[in-house]
Formats: sequence, structure tokens, C-alpha cells
Amino acid sequence: MKTKHWINLIILALILLAFPAYNAMKTTVHSERVWHNSRLSPIIFIPGSSADQDRFDDLFKQLRATKPRHSVFKITVSTTGKIKTTGTIATRDQEPFIVIAFQNNQDGYNNIAKQTHWLQIAITYLIKNYNFNNFSAVGHSNGGLIWTWYLEKYFDRNNLTINTLMTIGTPYNSLESNPKNQTAIFRQLYQGRNRLPDNLIVYAIAGTKNYRSDGIVPYQSVEAGKYIYQNQVKKYTQITVTGEGSTHSSLLDNPQIARLIQENVVEYLKKLFV
Repeated sequence: MKTKHWINLIILALILLAFPAYNAMKTTVHSERVWHNSRLSPIIFIPGSSADQDRFDDLFKQLRATKPRHSVFKITVSTTGKIKTTGTIATRDQEPFIVIAFQNNQDGYNNIAKQTHWLQIAITYLIKNYNFNNFSAVGHSNGGLIWTWYLEKYFDRNNLTINTLMTIGTPYNSLESNPKNQTAIFRQLYQGRNRLPDNLIVYAIAGTKNYRSDGIVPYQSVEAGKYIYQNQVKKYTQITVTGEGSTHSSLLDNPQIARLIQENVVEYLKKLFV
């Protein structure tokens, strides 16, 4: 009986000791998560029309060729606003690559308006789950339009800071080559330009072989971005990429584009932590 009594006392003591250890472990894990998320500064990519969450995979291979490697986390937003995720954000990865794509990825003014709303849903999801306070953005083609509209309409609701935005082959005046012929999307973005964050750094990349178009988007349409961003943001720079790999569909495979993203977006983030 005495032996059983001592065994019970030992078990009780072990249980009592386990509670502080468990609570300490929970506190450590929570502190680690808070530390990680407070340092998180993701680069968020949006593909163009008819492209899915895998559109940037080849580009990521180039960007992840050097250390530290960036984890890749992908989100697709359904037409009902539901979130589907793929991949994970690695522990202590301060600069993950996040892709936000849309089930309805079609072109057209009304669809771009819907995609902008779904982007807000995705950003809200990310903030809730990762609690970051700053990010940088890359948009290919209509992805740049979605980013611009989001910055004008929803950005100030999220208490975030955006460091840099790079748009690649973005048709700010749709497929119109004459700047005097203003399309619906251009008028929308131009009218809302005063709501753009004034501390933002913007790079607009145009691809062309003849300074007329990249095979789809007129050069003048990319150039129309200056009417939206100039005198509204901290810095606006247009960069023209010519030669091989400068067509609209091949821009994301162009090593020049990877280098521009590395130097102006990824390297910018590194400077924040120096």
C-alpha cells in the first residue's frame, strides 16, 4: 500500500511539473511566431489574365537560385471568395514569395473589378494569419491593374505599408495605342490616383522590340501608367526591356526581368533588415 501511495505521489508530482513546462513551451512557440510575423515582409505576386497560381514558377526558379531561398505560398480565390492555399511559409523566412490568383482570371473591366475585391479578401486572410505590416508587390499584365486599383480602393483599410510595386507589361490604357483614346480602366485608375500611397516606389516595365508593343500590349499603354502614378507616389520609374524575351508572354522568363526584381524589390527588402 505504501508503495502504491508513493507511486501516486510521484505521478502527481510529474503532472504538476508538466503544466509549467507545457505553458513555457506554449509561450516560447507564441513568442517565436510573433517575432517571425513581426519581421515578415513578403513579396506578393499577381498574374495576368488567363494565368493561374503557377504562372511565376519559372521566374521563381531564377529568383531562388541564390541564398537565402524564399519559400513559396500560393493562394487562389474562388468566385465566392473562398481561399485555397498551396505551400507554406518557412519558419524564419522573412521574405516569402506569395502568389494571389483568381478562379475567375478572365480579362475585362468588370472582371478586373471583381479580382480587385478578391485581392482584398486574400490580403485580409494573410494579415489575419500572418500579422505582417509591410510588403512589396509584383503584377504581370492585368495583375498590375489589379494592384493599382487595390491601392486606390482598399489599401488604406488594412493598416499596411507597401514598399515597392513593380508592374510588368501592364496595359494601363488597355489595348489602346493612342493616349488620347482613354479606356474605362484608365479613367477609373486616373480618377482614383490621389488615393495612392505617397511613400510608394513604383517600377513599370515595358517589353518591346520596336517601341510599338510587346506583341499584345501597346508600348503607349504601358507608358500611360505615368499619368496615374507620377506626382502621386514617392518615385515612379519606367524601364524598357528590349531584345529576345521581350514579348508579353515571355517577359517573366526573361533574365533581365528576374534581375530587375532582384535588384529593385528583393534587395530593397534586405536593406530593411540591415
